[in-house]
Amino acid sequence: MLLHNRVNKEELKKRLMDEPFRRITLSFYRYILIQNTSIFRDQLYFDLDQLGVFGRIYIAREGINAQISVPEANWKAFEDYLESNLFLKDVPLKIAVEDDGKSFYMLNVKIRKKLVADGLDDDSFDVTNVGRHLDAVEFNEITAQDDAILVDMRNHYESEIGHFEGAICPDADTFREELPLVLDLLKDKKDKPIVLYCTGGIRCEKASAFLKHHGFENVNQLYGGIIAYASQVKESGLENRFKGKNFVFDERLGERISDEIVSKCHQCGNPADTHTNCANSDCHLLFIQCSECAEKMQGCCSDTCFEFIQLPLDQQKELRKGKKDGEAYIHHKSRLRPKLRELKRS
Repeated sequence: MLLHNRVNKEELKKRLMDEPFRRITLSFYRYILIQNTSIFRDQLYFDLDQLGVFGRIYIAREGINAQISVPEANWKAFEDYLESNLFLKDVPLKIAVEDDGKSFYMLNVKIRKKLVADGLDDDSFDVTNVGRHLDAVEFNEITAQDDAILVDMRNHYESEIGHFEGAICPDADTFREELPLVLDLLKDKKDKPIVLYCTGGIRCEKASAFLKHHGFENVNQLYGGIIAYASQVKESGLENRFKGKNFVFDERLGERISDEIVSKCHQCGNPADTHTNCANSDCHLLFIQCSECAEKMQGCCSDTCFEFIQLPLDQQKELRKGKKDGEAYIHHKSRLRPKLRELKRS
């Protein structure tokens, strides 16, 4: 029984683009104890593969975190499957806001030590003592209070293209880096209402418990994250306080929540909020690039990478020999990051 993909990426992407049917992109997570992750992983892969599901799923002893797409024709069968599964019954589903069905091109189910890399010792505090869950109405009400502190629990490249009005957006590359940073930023605000939000809610589950462990009493979190908020706002006609795009970790790299463009092209500084990976595969840096710069630079993040991809393939291969991450020719990513942040703050 084949329980993983063996087809190359280019062929898989072609098959996806040629599909004559629609897919529904969604995400879900659940913290629940899974004793035998290997057995659960293999059975889940087999069952979802039978339904034509694509996506990225992480499984750990503490639960499951999934971002997937389901063929529309198989949606009812997918819902029935979830209801028949002890671990997934009644799990809240968050349907993508802006979806062309081309979010994933294969099914990838991995076992991890933790659902989110947070660097925390879960045995040192009560991870189930989470903050109060807020729907869109409650979120709008509490964040309208003068003393409420709103914190974005996502990475800087996520909040850069979209965030809630008045939110603190920490300049962190990872969730693991952000947790102690937020703790320090809020150290003198333990008596204030704290409101956390993230993409789909999973990071806030851990972050809210972390803050409560450190003495914060009034901790709240946007349940279902930005994805659920956008859906509720649209359905109920509420005021949308999220500005820009919601970064997503799939082929789309973002879904538009409002018409505002709140970020800049990292190369020319003009308004832009389209993320892309550098066309130089040895670099692959994630950055924001407008359409004009994309055409001019052929999708590259720098002159160095642009010059590199113009070289004949045999010369590129020769320059890569014995090196890692393109160190033979291109800049190291850590040297470009300060330049991007400087433009972001300008």
